[in-house]
Amino acid sequence: MWRRHWRHTRRPEPVSTKEFAPDRPISFTSEGEMPPMAVSLGTTLANKTGSWRYLRPIYEEKKPPCNHACPAGNDIRGFIALILKGKLREARDLLLETNPFPGITGRVCHHPCELECNRREFDEPLSIRALERLVGDEGYKSLQPPQRRHKERIAIVGSGPAGLSCAYFLARKGYHVRIFEAEREPGGMLRWGIPEYRLPKAILERELSLVEGLGVELQTGVRVGRDIRLEGFDSDYDAIFLAVGATKGVELDLPGLGAEAEAGGGVEGVLHGLEFLKRINFGEEVKLGERVAVIGGGNTAMDAARVALRLGAKPVVVYRRTRAEMPAIPEEVEAALEEGIEFAFLSAPVEILMADGRLKGAKFTRMELGPPDESGRRRPVPIPGSEFELELDSLILAVGEEPDLFFLPQGVELREGRVNDPILVEALKLKAPVFAGGDAATGAGTVVDAIASGRRGAEAIDRCLRGLPEPVKLEEPVLVPFERINLDYFEPRARVQGRTLTVPERIADFKEVELGLTAEEGRLEAERCFSCGACNQCDNCITYCPDVAISRHGDRYEVDYDYCKGCGICAEECPRWVISLVEEGK
Repeated sequence: MWRRHWRHTRRPEPVSTKEFAPDRPISFTSEGEMPPMAVSLGTTLANKTGSWRYLRPIYEEKKPPCNHACPAGNDIRGFIALILKGKLREARDLLLETNPFPGITGRVCHHPCELECNRREFDEPLSIRALERLVGDEGYKSLQPPQRRHKERIAIVGSGPAGLSCAYFLARKGYHVRIFEAEREPGGMLRWGIPEYRLPKAILERELSLVEGLGVELQTGVRVGRDIRLEGFDSDYDAIFLAVGATKGVELDLPGLGAEAEAGGGVEGVLHGLEFLKRINFGEEVKLGERVAVIGGGNTAMDAARVALRLGAKPVVVYRRTRAEMPAIPEEVEAALEEGIEFAFLSAPVEILMADGRLKGAKFTRMELGPPDESGRRRPVPIPGSEFELELDSLILAVGEEPDLFFLPQGVELREGRVNDPILVEALKLKAPVFAGGDAATGAGTVVDAIASGRRGAEAIDRCLRGLPEPVKLEEPVLVPFERINLDYFEPRARVQGRTLTVPERIADFKEVELGLTAEEGRLEAERCFSCGACNQCDNCITYCPDVAISRHGDRYEVDYDYCKGCGICAEECPRWVISLVEEGK
């Protein structure tokens, strides 16, 4: 019974204790050969090693950088976890808490979340926008109209993303909401500012039906300031939300446009980017000719150029900075290049060339980048003597947009607030409080910025009408940096890109270019998520704790601080930085 063997993979012949060698096993043949050893009759529980500790491990979920970067405040980590479980409808329900249009933003959002994704530092960022689109499409279901809990009526001016978002969240809170839209159909920029190859009309109609299904009333063809005065809302509504959007193209002060343009009549062959996109989206025929120049480097310029290509033109995009400074979504620039659109970087128009009252061409100058301007980008500076001319059939100006606030009384201006923050327009001095949001309040922005602004506008209106205080500003959340992800538990894996049409298929018509992910592709892509800052019950902390001081109770973990020495192994082995070490006593 006292015979003991220490076995090795290779088993040499045993030797006696007198011939001991460290690389040879020892064999005892009798009890008398065994050395004396201590035998405990109790346990080590009396030795409470927790008294040695000066660092205490605590479990606390932290905010992933993708969630923090999302203007709408979407719980990105949460809805991706539901995709992994195959719960697409539940994932959509979670998104609808902060964003009523995942099927839209899953197509056109500029996805700043992906720029902050920790996976970017490991291999490639997660395809968050494509996953949001999958949830928006596959998990779609209509909502039941909520019970009207409040007697107050809210008027919303504009049915773009900000106005629709505000209406959605107010309706969910139980308010009676009516939207006034100047155009014959709702949607604002979503309907007439984004080409169908990016946002199909069927998807737009589906998403808008969700808002109408909540009981929101919609009145189209009513332009505030023309058909009804803003003061006319005062007697029938308890609050007003201005969400008119940035619908007016910024003018370029170029010689050669002539008196006709200055008088507002326009010049044949010269169009504004939004005007051009609007006419196309409303089914009008626009004759561009073959030689088309698009001036600008934003999303409107990319859309205008790609639409012109589909109409048979050969567009060239003229931008005064380099590709690196372009404000357009990088994927949109890449798509334009793939489709064969020509770019003239570091170039700017200096004169419009006319003949017989019609566009003949334009003169341009080469630029070089100088010191940074107020935007932080290097200022383009003309190079003397570098002018060149292009013969053109059409010139599309897409250098920016601004809100058309002609309906405001003289002297009343909307100050630009922080991005997504609604503005209380006290200068109007109406009985009903007036708030402004979206592009009307902050200047031209993105779709998701407008959606976020609409939600915050709804919250501000609710607080105002209910007499509630401003929310307490919380401390900045603790974000999970890439350095705190334990990469030993993850393997590199290629990003699932989703399917797209071939270039010949794209430019033949206006069919949607990106076809999205299948449910299986979505699940595979969701598996790549680090789930930064969220515990997934891997039990590494239990496995590696040398003091057996951690136990699990359902999905909750408990540390026995009587025996935890604060060695930090649990925090080191946590894949997602859920366990933090804090100084004892804090």
